[in-house]
Amino acid sequence: MFCGISRLARYNVTAAQLADAGGKVRYFEGTPIPSSLILVVLLALCFYLGRVGNDLPLGVVEIASLQWHPSSLMFFVNGSAMISKTLRIPKL
Repeated sequence: MFCGISRLARYNVTAAQLADAGGKVRYFEGTPIPSSLILVVLLALCFYLGRVGNDLPLGVVEIASLQWHPSSLMFFVNGSAMISKTLRIPKL
């Protein structure tokens, strides 16, 4: 959520600098906010299939008596892609 807010705030501040002569911004810096819908769909599919808790894809890793779900990396990657300044995705 905070990555999405940060991304929108940066876009609002830098949109004028990124605009071409016609005033249109031709690309997104970072992935657009609706791309996080993919995570919601994946988690809903896991829930629908009963793959919750320890049955999540990629299982559970125990590190120093703490349990960690490697599938949580999807959120880290998605958030990092959202706030990336070097990742440029053309607008359609």
